[in-house]
Amino acid sequence: MKTDWNDLAYFAAIARAGGLARAAHALGVSQATLSRRMKAFEAALGRRLFQHGAEGYALTADGAALAQKTLHMEDAARRIDQWRDAAQGPVCVRISAGTWTALDLAERVLEYWTPDASWLPEFVYCDHDLDIARREVDIGLRNRCPEQPWVARKRVAIVDFAEYAASRDVTGWIGSAWGATMTPSALWVKEHYGDRVVTKANSPHLACALAKAGLGRVVLPMFIGESMEGLSRLSDPIAELQSEQWIVSHHDARNEPPIRAALDAIASYMTRRS
Repeated sequence: MKTDWNDLAYFAAIARAGGLARAAHALGVSQATLSRRMKAFEAALGRRLFQHGAEGYALTADGAALAQKTLHMEDAARRIDQWRDAAQGPVCVRISAGTWTALDLAERVLEYWTPDASWLPEFVYCDHDLDIARREVDIGLRNRCPEQPWVARKRVAIVDFAEYAASRDVTGWIGSAWGATMTPSALWVKEHYGDRVVTKANSPHLACALAKAGLGRVVLPMFIGESMEGLSRLSDPIAELQSEQWIVSHHDARNEPPIRAALDAIASYMTRRS
């Protein structure tokens, strides 16, 4: 019996995700289809690959052994995709970061990337960590060291934060509205100046616009605040908010030529910037 490559890809997706729902979403198929294919796959192999129960789709010993083998298959598939894409031009490298880091990288892209590079930056703004394991993104910028053992990481900067406003006469604050991500700086404002919030916004960009109009103060990373027109720094760096900045990628992907080039270029830029 010849193994169906699609079944192996489906199996690998479930093994990574630990269950049907996330795997089905990543593959763009229904859970029912995925369940049916895996039952038929197990029957064809004559081996039990999953323990079905409350813990989700846990791998059996045979399943774990097969999962290790599919890593090589997926790596080969990625390399083939890169080879194909290289013939069509630069390879897109997906980069996720928080609000201000993403803006900084986009605005200053020509300081670390050139049009003749082998890779093309594709930015995914998100205040939550997107999943590098499932390759939702290729590179992530994080404000803490990741704990996952399969993540390659490098500290590239120390980020300081300070208070900014249109003038020193402004004493009120811009708070975070419903639906806003409660970042460390948003929590700091709530804890220290919650009783002096005069209005709110659910986006850092909107909060800055209100601050420029003179409605209140905001907290910004200094690499953004020091160059933002219409705002002046009103405090020393806030020691409680100082954070590390890490660049991360998947161990298995970090040496793929386009991703390696992007990692080196972005890390060098962020180290210089700090």
